[in-house]
Amino acid sequence: MKRLGGLKVLVVLVLVFTMTGCSWVKRVFGEEKPVIVTDPAHLFEDIEIAEAYKPIGQHNPILPHRFGADPYALAYEDRVYVYSTNDAIIRDSQGNVLDNNYGLIRSINVVSSADLVNWTDHGWIDVGPPARGIAVWAGNSWAPAAIYKEIDGKDQFFLYFANSGNGIGVLTSDSPVGPFVDPIRRPLVSRSVPNANVMWLFDPAVVLDDEGNGYLYFGGGVPQGQGENPGTARVVALGDDMISLAGTPQAVEAPWFFEAAFVMRIDDTYYYTYCTNFENRARATGDIMTDQGEIVYMTSTDPMGPWEYQGSILKNPGAFFGVGGNNHHSIAQFNDQWYIFYHARTLEQAMGIDGGYRSTHVDKLTITEDGVILSTTGTRKGVDQIKFLDPYQITEAETMAWAGNITVTPTSERSAVFGEANTVVTDMATGSFIGLSGVDFGSSGATQFTAKVASTEDINAIKITTGSPENEAYGYLVVPNTGSLEKFVEVTVELERPITGVNDLFFIFAGDGFAFDAWQFHN
Repeated sequence: MKRLGGLKVLVVLVLVFTMTGCSWVKRVFGEEKPVIVTDPAHLFEDIEIAEAYKPIGQHNPILPHRFGADPYALAYEDRVYVYSTNDAIIRDSQGNVLDNNYGLIRSINVVSSADLVNWTDHGWIDVGPPARGIAVWAGNSWAPAAIYKEIDGKDQFFLYFANSGNGIGVLTSDSPVGPFVDPIRRPLVSRSVPNANVMWLFDPAVVLDDEGNGYLYFGGGVPQGQGENPGTARVVALGDDMISLAGTPQAVEAPWFFEAAFVMRIDDTYYYTYCTNFENRARATGDIMTDQGEIVYMTSTDPMGPWEYQGSILKNPGAFFGVGGNNHHSIAQFNDQWYIFYHARTLEQAMGIDGGYRSTHVDKLTITEDGVILSTTGTRKGVDQIKFLDPYQITEAETMAWAGNITVTPTSERSAVFGEANTVVTDMATGSFIGLSGVDFGSSGATQFTAKVASTEDINAIKITTGSPENEAYGYLVVPNTGSLEKFVEVTVELERPITGVNDLFFIFAGDGFAFDAWQFHN
């Protein structure tokens, strides 16, 4: 059996049968006597399954349990990593939900997926808070942009972010999930940089040319009376190190520009995509007309421009989901298919709140052989799963397609899959669950299950089932009291019968909150 990694104690649970029925025997190595634990099946009798704000079977938004705005997707090796503004619910002293306060956002989300349906929540990067943040000079961190570049024979990752509307910072890491550091300890672009003092100095985007030279894009806002041509978009060449400027920012002529530029290169063509503004079009005099708050694009053969306007890519989220707002996106190619990532307020809708909290979505995008981007539609169904999940590999517990009443929090425990940056599923209660889409157990099937867990309580358990959280269990796992939510053990149980074929997999929880770090099946 392959170890999950980083374990301090190995716990084996053995199923035995007695005159009174089925009992679980827990033996911790080093103890003289086993501890008898009540049959865990009883813990799940007549329980109420937690509400799933993201309906089972749908794949948008990508996270079922928390928000993420201004998504920036980066395809790297066999995964897509998405960085986003960490919208988090704000409540008053009575617990009432308040409107999203962007001035309090000081962290950046990181999630990733190998199949675009099951997403691993890597948590967030604390950027701005002086007490624990990476960039202590920054008051906020919005709208990240990410890229990697080989430097000195090694891939380096660069994460650019907006310090409110007053500057662009940059973080670096050896891994797409971090940990990140602030290499220059100051803004990369500030209002003191010549020709950078635009109305909103935010919303970075970044691209490499075919020689590996970097270009940074930023800007936003509409000066009074300039809706048709705001003149607030900028581009500047980066130094070879990607953390310095190699020139003076230049204007990007973008009709009806508002914010949220994203730039990519396909062969010799650069695509500049952005969100249009909400100004009245009644007195427009130019040849180019757009809808309000939609994503449009321009093309050029040079990353500095000039640019030629082409057309619309994605209408405002209000056109698809009944509630609008700002429109922020990115585009990535993965497994020879193009995808557009954007945010909408669907999770907020499902929760019955109206505070401007946004969630990341992904849908397919078509780019024709002659380089035309076709307009696409935002959906709740989302994209098809591009490959089945392998249950015989170690999987982070914070990987999920659906969930009910759980949270994900950082841990000091090292991930066996992603290294130092790690999170765990916790704060669950009886009836909480996580679900995974399209798990392929094969024809021979799984007969054992291993979980890496920690707890400070004596009665916690996991029910394992497929198809729906309410379905019959394939087995149960008792979570031992380890004395600390940072002291993890590996627990292995025999399943009551094998799980075969391709299934949606569900873990349902009973008892007080514990910490669930990783899992793996065995055949």
